[in-house]
Amino acid sequence: MADRIRKPEWLKINIGSNEQYTKTKHIVDSHHLHTICSSGRCPNMSECWGRGTATFMIGGEICTRSCKFCNTLTGRPLPLDAQEPLHVAESIALMKLKHTVITSVDRDDLPDQGAAHWAKTICEIKRINPGITTEVLIPDFQGHVDLIDQIIAAHPDIISHNMETVRRLTPQVRSAANYETSLKVIGHIAKSGLVAKSGIMVGLGETAEEVEELMDDLLRVGCNILTIGQYLQPTHKHYPVARYITPAEFATYKEIGLNKGFRQVESAPLVRSSYHAEKHVQSIQNK
Repeated sequence: MADRIRKPEWLKINIGSNEQYTKTKHIVDSHHLHTICSSGRCPNMSECWGRGTATFMIGGEICTRSCKFCNTLTGRPLPLDAQEPLHVAESIALMKLKHTVITSVDRDDLPDQGAAHWAKTICEIKRINPGITTEVLIPDFQGHVDLIDQIIAAHPDIISHNMETVRRLTPQVRSAANYETSLKVIGHIAKSGLVAKSGIMVGLGETAEEVEELMDDLLRVGCNILTIGQYLQPTHKHYPVARYITPAEFATYKEIGLNKGFRQVESAPLVRSSYHAEKHVQSIQNK
């Protein structure tokens, strides 16, 4: 096995904490909430929790897929917790959030793949937290638009679905997901009139030309917002890092994306799909 590439200086994370971080961590821990911040080992957890924001993961903590980039547990999930939508909504109120991001594991084991649970969660969040803005990061629902329509009907402010990587690398990196299916999902969201967003990782072996091709594909189906971040290998069993992309290259990707027509592009080594999500809502509302 080849030696791991040493992380460069720009990927060193400042793990700090403040009163808000401590308070957020206590709420998450004491309420047994599943957050992608912790399960996904997000490098921005300290910063985001310090601002009193967190990305909640619904549908349990076990995913039916086994993507080679993801550190979420894989296996046979437990039945859905019928109280989870209310539980998440009440926790958001306790944390006094003005904006929240919700994501989930894949639930291919369920007849509706968790779509009704998703819709109920969004509605409960809005009921208990009037005035809150919401972003949801959804699975592909195997491309079934009737299931995606249940999410659209709950009317979150932004619906995101991540492409994760370029066309060529998708079969190697993603489990059960398909490049064209993901484009179909994003296109369907855009056609509904809601803001469509996507995110990718770089450093998996893609070329700059392939990243630009992906940008063009997303814009063609109506995607408004794009996030680009460095892939970080969770464990030695996961897909290896091919290269660490420099901050200058990330800045170039941002400039290219904006020039091509995205409304917002977050592009930096530690950017993840929900990074600065509240800014994306504000920028859309102000246009």
